[in-house]
Amino acid sequence: MDALSKFLPLGYAQAASIDAAQNLPGVGSPAAIPKGAYTIAVLVPEGQAIRFRDDGTDPTAAVGAPVAVGQEYIYSGNLSTIRVISQVAGAKLNVSYYARKG
Repeated sequence: MDALSKFLPLGYAQAASIDAAQNLPGVGSPAAIPKGAYTIAVLVPEGQAIRFRDDGTDPTAAVGAPVAVGQEYIYSGNLSTIRVISQVAGAKLNVSYYARKG
């Protein structure tokens, strides 16, 4: 994760089931994307591959940017617009949130 050496970790969350399109999982209670982590997140699917879209449209199991199981995908963009879904039922999604240092 050398690409993230210039970033400050802000939290981790896991979506235990993403069989229907949903937003990124939040951290804490009430669950929310951590303050300051508006544009950087690392997505790591577990169990099944996922797809995501960040254009305001829900992804489907067949449409959206694919991310393979165990692959780290560093997303930089508006975290409030990203939507994720499992390509095959049973995927979990691990998300680590970051802010730029300095």
